Amino acid sequence: MHIKIVNPNTTRAMTDKIGDCARSVAGPGTLVEAVSPQMGPASIESHYDEALSVPGLLEEIARGEEAGVDGYVIACFGDPGLDAARELASGPVLGIAEAAMHTASFLGRGFSVVTTLGRTRGRAWELAERYGMQRFCLGVHACEIAVLDLDRDPDAVKVITEACRVALDRDGSDAIVLGCAGMADLCAVISAELGVPVVDGVAAATLMVQSLVTLGLRTGARGEFAAPLPKKYTGLLEGFGR
Repeated sequence: MHIKIVNPNTTRAMTDKIGDCARSVAGPGTLVEAVSPQMGPASIESHYDEALSVPGLLEEIARGEEAGVDGYVIACFGDPGLDAARELASGPVLGIAEAAMHTASFLGRGFSVVTTLGRTRGRAWELAERYGMQRFCLGVHACEIAVLDLDRDPDAVKVITEACRVALDRDGSDAIVLGCAGMADLCAVISAELGVPVVDGVAAATLMVQSLVTLGLRTGARGEFAAPLPKKYTGLLEGFGR
């Protein structure tokens, strides 16, 4: 089985960390390939960043199809380009927010999301609504650490852990969802400190894609998620014509 993890930003060090986290949970015989697009933002922290990350993401999905990839994970908590990727892919495609929220809903009455910057909180709430998670998502909190500072700030783990502690107390939640792929390696340490389950969407999505492929399941393509109609694209998008 070949699973491709696409980090929609272009920061290779983060992609390498994401790949390591995915491989740590993948089953024997599953090849996990973690990639960054050749074009796009260094980090994704706004609607503008999300929009400009999608062409590079879709280019990686198209390359995966040529290579016979079985399933995909979009490793950004905004789940950018998810619907478009499902139109291109012959196998299942999951976003990490989607996978993390559903996983956390199995672990108690409710969960809290702890993300990076406060300006991304609205997107997390929007996705909770889209995925039918309003009942379970009790709060979305920001630690106010920029994505690229997650590995640079020596106090990042301490700050994120404290934000999780505040979220648990304020929301009365039973679990934490980490709202950034750059936090993928922090689950164990935060869980040990706070004594609650902490869900990373990269690991959750990897296992869900692996399960869907094992079951022989993929996105239904009779209607909305059928392959895009052939047409001409121009300018910078010329290569995306089908």
